[in-house]
Amino acid sequence: MPYFADAAEVYRYIGGAFRLAADHPEAGPRQRAVGATLRIEYCDPAATLTLRMRAEGVEIIEGQSDQPADIHLSMTADNGNRFWRGEYNAALGLAKGEARARGPIAKILKVLPAAKPAFPLYRKLVATKERAGEAR
Repeated sequence: MPYFADAAEVYRYIGGAFRLAADHPEAGPRQRAVGATLRIEYCDPAATLTLRMRAEGVEIIEGQSDQPADIHLSMTADNGNRFWRGEYNAALGLAKGEARARGPIAKILKVLPAAKPAFPLYRKLVATKERAGEAR
């Protein structure tokens, strides 16, 4: 059974971690330094997040968007959950074909380390889901 019941939960928790990270003193500057637009397409359940990470700020778009993206990532929402917990090696997932990435390698390589400071923020968010018995 998938960890997330629907796209709304993906947006609430994974999108929520991005929103918290944008204002975080360590994570925010690292996101803004990426200088690219990232689109993450999750499946099981289907959900799309687009992140415009620019020096002037981070914009998070939930759902389909016409915003052009420099980097495209796709994976299951369960792997996304494990990644944000710090329990899933995205590079290994890409090598195994469990996740897919398109875009300039230099930009992709900037995205993954920029995510790490958001891991504790994500774990804190999903802890509320698990305490409420929403986890599957």
